[in-house]
Amino acid sequence: MSGPDAVMVLAWIGAVLGPVLCFFLVRRLLRGRRIFLASSVAAVVALGWMLGVWAFMVEPSTLTVRHVTVESATWRGPPLRIGIISDTHVAAPHTDVARIERLVARMNAERPDVVVLLGDYAGGHEPAGLRAAPETSEILRGVEAFRGLSSPLGTWGVLGNHGSWFDDAAIAAALDRAGATVLDNRAARVARPEGAFWLAGLADMHSPREGPRVGATLGEVTDAAPVILLTHWPDPFRDVPERVALTLAGHTHCGQVNLPVIGRLVHASEASER
Repeated sequence: MSGPDAVMVLAWIGAVLGPVLCFFLVRRLLRGRRIFLASSVAAVVALGWMLGVWAFMVEPSTLTVRHVTVESATWRGPPLRIGIISDTHVAAPHTDVARIERLVARMNAERPDVVVLLGDYAGGHEPAGLRAAPETSEILRGVEAFRGLSSPLGTWGVLGNHGSWFDDAAIAAALDRAGATVLDNRAARVARPEGAFWLAGLADMHSPREGPRVGATLGEVTDAAPVILLTHWPDPFRDVPERVALTLAGHTHCGQVNLPVIGRLVHASEASER
């Protein structure tokens, strides 16, 4: 049984056994006339059960589309509608090829001018050579499912740390088969009638070849057209010059988890502390 399958099996076991164990515990407490304690236990277990069911079985299956309007002082030309997909983690719990296909269909319904993929297309942490063949195949098919994306200015992508751990060359090849252009410390000029712009993409910080090179990548920009920079990690933000109109990153799964008083329990990047 693969890791993702095991997680879901444990989640189902907890969802079923949790209320049963709670029932017997509360009944035993009530027999001893410990009503307050029984009520407290029931309330805590019920809350934990509801949060667990929501976290493992409901919320991960939802798809939320966020529309964000960004104004940049260095952007010239008409507005650009950018579709962003990141951290799909195929072969992790809740994410399979069918879900990527649904995601692609939903993105196409938004009618973006250009689509950018911001890394981490593989679930898990193991290299491809240590995984079962069906799991490896599912990950690559999940990447290839991006071939269904449709936008006038194409699909562009960068690699993330999970791709580096898995096999970044295999991920890049799958993106190529999907019709996506991988920008690994590279920049490309995108022409359009309303005015050209540049897409520049940084390498992953865990890349086996070289990490992100902001200066060298932007050095490939040969004219004054505006630049949009793509990166998986947000850490390079501090090194990006004002010349860049917009920088887009993934990795943090929609933001850092910052608890009141306690602060951040997990730092997804060094930028979490800035």
